[in-house]
Amino acid sequence: MSTVHQQDLKDRPARLTVGVVGAGRVGPALAASLQLAGHRPVAVSGVSDASRRRAETLLPGVPLVPPAEVLERADLVLLTVPDDALPALVAGLAETGAVRPGQLLVHTSGRYGAKVLDPALRAGALPLALHPAMTFTGTPVDVQRLAGCSFGVTAPEELRLAAQALVIEMGGEPEWISEENRPLYHAALALGANHLVTLVAQSMELLRTAGVEAPDRMLGPLLGAALDNALRSGDAALTGPVARGDAGTVAAHITELRAHAPGTVAGYLAMARATADRALASGLLKPELAEDLLGVLADGANGDGTGGRADGDGTDGTNGTEGNDR
Repeated sequence: MSTVHQQDLKDRPARLTVGVVGAGRVGPALAASLQLAGHRPVAVSGVSDASRRRAETLLPGVPLVPPAEVLERADLVLLTVPDDALPALVAGLAETGAVRPGQLLVHTSGRYGAKVLDPALRAGALPLALHPAMTFTGTPVDVQRLAGCSFGVTAPEELRLAAQALVIEMGGEPEWISEENRPLYHAALALGANHLVTLVAQSMELLRTAGVEAPDRMLGPLLGAALDNALRSGDAALTGPVARGDAGTVAAHITELRAHAPGTVAGYLAMARATADRALASGLLKPELAEDLLGVLADGANGDGTGGRADGDGTDGTNGTEGNDR
């Protein structure tokens, strides 16, 4: 980083004008949070009607302008577009001369580190990658959720303090992620959060099919306790028929899922196999019980609804209620 850039950062006013390129669910919420910290949102770009509504809700009175004009007006620019669109956006802004020397350019992609901003860096910008580890709704509640939220931070060493200061001003907790580890970091978050939504939605659909009138009310305490236990204890928190080696119960599950929700079978089998592996490795699943269980899962993957080596109706003494410590 040049001496000029260092001087730009040193002399920068404590309060910044803020612009948002991409008024999806993330950008307006971050800008609103920065506004609470005393910064001043001055411009937003958004194409869809939904983006415009979000901007009007979270940043009332802030004008909607083209991306180049956002960069013209703002000291700090949030690039909050989909991951796949980010490289082309950065390259285009740099090529058209929209980037100003000394301008803080922040993207919120989990996948990318700071190097994706290299075209803007060559144009004189100060590159920061600040990814909030949070799911967003596009409503004002997102601003409240940023309190205590971890941010994956990647930036040149000389900008590390500036990046961390911005995160703290938004109420977040900075977590330094190296450039090379960004894809793995993002995969970990997607595995936990994105797939959780799919699992919960499938579970609620199955409960409705089973006649449960309020599946959300039923799942809320259960899933809350499971999440808390998992965060506290890791694999030691595993419970249920797979961790116990109840092959008959698992076979019955597969039969019912094939009959009522065949689209869920592949996911159930994949998660059951992963759970069995972790339960075996941690000593929760006894090896003598694992053989029948893994046989049931293999048969299930081959489309054998009988459950193979274990009784498909769960009448082998482990019918899913005996010893159930969910």
